[in-house]
Amino acid sequence: MKYRPFAAAGKEISLLGFGAMRLPTIGGDHANIDEPEAIKMIRTAIDGGVNYVDTAYVYHGGASEVVVGKALKDGYREKVSVATKLPFWVMKGPDEMEPALDLSLERLDIDAIDFYLVHDISGDRWDTVRAWKMFEFMEEMKKKGKIRHIGFSCHGSTTEYFKEVLDAYPW
Repeated sequence: MKYRPFAAAGKEISLLGFGAMRLPTIGGDHANIDEPEAIKMIRTAIDGGVNYVDTAYVYHGGASEVVVGKALKDGYREKVSVATKLPFWVMKGPDEMEPALDLSLERLDIDAIDFYLVHDISGDRWDTVRAWKMFEFMEEMKKKGKIRHIGFSCHGSTTEYFKEVLDAYPW
């Protein structure tokens, strides 16, 4: 496995991560994850040197975070950095952000999320990020010890848009 230093985390992160967006399911039901198979896949990746596991509040109707949490039992949590995402676009207002974070922590059954990402800041969603003061919220959650590092995922379609996002905060 190849790794790159991540100075802010004080560790090296594998170039290959494990994404838990499309875990194996039973009967074609997106929310019915084949837990034994998914846990085996995640642990096989970790045993092979992957040390970055990515999930999200909305993946598999929330079941992805639960299964990732189960996969990280038995000493696996100490081997990885966990990323999950704040799905503000499914919320009615900023007062729902901390309860969503708390639910992610509960589902993952961990004390802190290593990389908490603002999920899919593209198009008009970028306006919501600023209006809801998400950067301030994320900084507050860092101070509370609920998250360690702040990031984002972006599905924007232009270089100009991406540059605007990059320049808006010291990621």
